[in-house]
Amino acid sequence: MILARHYALLLSAVFVAAIASLQLGNEVTFPGQWQLILSPSQAETFADFNFVYGLLPRALIAMLVGAMLGLVGSLMQQLTQNPLTSPLTLGTSSGAWLAIIIVNIWFPNLIADYTALAAMSGALLAFGLILVIAGPKNMTGLPLVVSGMVVNILLGAIATAIILLNEQFAQNVFMWGAGDLAQNGWEWLQWLLPRLSISVLLILFAPRILTLLRLGHQGAAARGLPVVPTFILLMVIGIWLVSASITAVGVIGFIGLLTPNIARAMGARTPKMELYSSALLGALLLLLTDMLSVWLSQSSNEVIPSGITTAAIGAPALIWFSRRQLKAQDSLTISLPHHRNHISAISFTALVCALLAAISLHVGFQITDTQMSDTAWSFAWPSEYQWSLRYPRFVTALFAGIGLAMAGSILQRLIYNPLASPDILGVSSGATFALVFSSLFLGHNLLTTNWLTALAGSVFVLVILLILGKRHQYAPSSLILTGIAVTALLEALVQFCMARSSQESYKILQWLAGSTYRVTPEQAQLLAITVSVLLTLSLITTRWLTLISIGRGFAQARGLSAQFASLVLLCIVAMLCAVVTATMGPVSFVGLIAPHMAMMLGAQQSRSQLVVAGLIGASLMLWADWIGQVALYPMQIAAGTLVAIIGGLYFLCLLVVSRLRGA
Repeated sequence: MILARHYALLLSAVFVAAIASLQLGNEVTFPGQWQLILSPSQAETFADFNFVYGLLPRALIAMLVGAMLGLVGSLMQQLTQNPLTSPLTLGTSSGAWLAIIIVNIWFPNLIADYTALAAMSGALLAFGLILVIAGPKNMTGLPLVVSGMVVNILLGAIATAIILLNEQFAQNVFMWGAGDLAQNGWEWLQWLLPRLSISVLLILFAPRILTLLRLGHQGAAARGLPVVPTFILLMVIGIWLVSASITAVGVIGFIGLLTPNIARAMGARTPKMELYSSALLGALLLLLTDMLSVWLSQSSNEVIPSGITTAAIGAPALIWFSRRQLKAQDSLTISLPHHRNHISAISFTALVCALLAAISLHVGFQITDTQMSDTAWSFAWPSEYQWSLRYPRFVTALFAGIGLAMAGSILQRLIYNPLASPDILGVSSGATFALVFSSLFLGHNLLTTNWLTALAGSVFVLVILLILGKRHQYAPSSLILTGIAVTALLEALVQFCMARSSQESYKILQWLAGSTYRVTPEQAQLLAITVSVLLTLSLITTRWLTLISIGRGFAQARGLSAQFASLVLLCIVAMLCAVVTATMGPVSFVGLIAPHMAMMLGAQQSRSQLVVAGLIGASLMLWADWIGQVALYPMQIAAGTLVAIIGGLYFLCLLVVSRLRGA
């Protein structure tokens, strides 16, 4: 009886929301337009056609896709016993996004018939990477979420590079990436229904299987359930349903993450009740967020895709659920490979030589086109014109690498967390968010350096991290999930910006790729001066950093105000992220890789780690920028994109090695 009332209440809420979505901002008459549901051929006026071919299919597809995302979210969370598992955190959305971009660019003839299959292939690739990285035994912990986040960044960087190299063929992917439910007919609904029919199998058989899995792997196997094949089969079915859904409407995040948590909060205790309630809640939540996007669109005279509103609601919800579900001891540790106690002269000399070699290639390497349409390589001192083009690039790459490496080193020592870096924690995303927002809504030029705006964004995210992380003693669980939420919200806004117009979208995407070729000499000089001042200040305060890295109580006993020193050092981090991001765009993983490599080379002390990490970061950025210029000449790959790919692979390997060492 209680279950019947529960489902009846949810069904009634979905029905009321569907009726409200059809009425929102439209003069839908009864029985006038409502009778067109039974006889759509009688549509005569524009309002009739809008109701039959616009409003009605939009409401139905919102319910269908929302139900599928909720159903799959509950399935994934129950399979992994992880309340933070979803297509978003598993990286499957990024895999599907990359696959659809590849099909749109290189196989346009296959779009009509094989887009969903391609999306599923990309999603399965992402899930396979996560299985390799986290391992089957870690599917219930934070490593699963962290692995999904890194896969998201890695596949997103590859997708960005492909779009920038083939922008004339990828114009139709931007609105898809923002998640748009608007319909102009019944074609997509007819396309979806047969492909989602496999969900009937989940509805009928998954509850019993999930009930057995709650007994544990050994208990389920003792009752005749082949655990591993069943797990893989159910995950593949879920990924197929998500792939087909997002192929039709684009990336809709957070629905699959929120609805199972809401269902459990409402009292869903059995697998069957959670599964069915999540499906109904998914339909309801997507209907409500779609109504919000329609209302915002009508109020602002600007098309607001539904994916934007789901991200705006889902990002704070992710933070809230993570604070409730995760405990301080739910941490993720990374064991670095064996390292020396001090850096050797040979290693330091090799780093300096690598840096000088990169600078030399930036300055003197020449590529010229011959009459036979071939290219010739040479090495010569550049002309005055060539120098005016080249020196802003290598100066920007040099000091951006130094700045991000220092920011990562300071953060890792302050928060006692080897995963702390500006991009992983969302500090750089805060600067990016502020710059994109000011460009979109305040009319600022995105390519003009606006450090105060970027600094405000970085400080805002940093404050959120400190406030929310204090409760869990700055454990990786709370810090990383907050960064994921901020980054997801940023990505939704960026997709919205790119969906507005093709010209604006490419400007934003080029800036987000982290390129140096749009930096002016004045901007490069200001970056160099600012980073040099902050580097000097960081070296002066290394005693503070050393004492705090030992322990705040130890620092207080030595007469240091740990709170004041931490505030100063965090301000340095925020300013470094702001100036780098405002000058060349967001750059991922440099702030994570450089401090790790410095430690492995033997730079254990604060001062030596800052110096060595700065050398590594500068070399990495310079080499990435030079390779991006010459690898596909005359086309160019942004340095930030190459660094994200290299850094993502490095971090994934680090996670795999750490898992194998702990096995």
